[in-house]
Amino acid sequence: MTDYFVHPSSYVDEGAEIGRGTKIWHFCHVMKAARIGTNCSIGQNVFIAPNTVIGDGVKVQNNISIYEGVVLEDDVFLGPSMVFTNVVNPRSHVSRKDEYRATLVKRGVTIGANATIVCGATLGEYAFVGAGAVVTGDVPAYALVYGVPARLRGWMCQCGIELHFEQQGAEEIAVCESCGAGYRKTAQTVSREKQS
Repeated sequence: MTDYFVHPSSYVDEGAEIGRGTKIWHFCHVMKAARIGTNCSIGQNVFIAPNTVIGDGVKVQNNISIYEGVVLEDDVFLGPSMVFTNVVNPRSHVSRKDEYRATLVKRGVTIGANATIVCGATLGEYAFVGAGAVVTGDVPAYALVYGVPARLRGWMCQCGIELHFEQQGAEEIAVCESCGAGYRKTAQTVSREKQS
């Protein structure tokens, strides 16, 4: 008896690890040596390659391929039909399996529908990638990026509300209008204030 759910139309290869409370919906394929954490939701028509790592509480919407070299930390949200790559210069007649570049998606990141993440990037904690964006490099923690190519457009709270910073000395300070969390920005680095 398993403590996770797999729809009968999906395939989970022997050797895949799936955490308690995870749900895998229609027409998915989870390959051997893939690791999926607890309480994840894997939407319809999702492919998960070998040696991928998916943390706890991750939501993967429909029509997504998670290729070898991708690591998703806890509480990541992947919007419908977003795309990961794993090689920067593919050719059908040249094997580049030994050239896969790792992509790290840190805790709490949101990636919008139809966005593309070019391999080799690190997306910082709670970054927010807008729908349709093309990310070609690293994204700072709490950053809001969108466009083609994606550019820094602002900053987001962990709860998903845009932050508005005000200058205070050498730093800038923001308080989320929704949840009240405080943030500090120095240059292009944002950190959340510790709660007392």
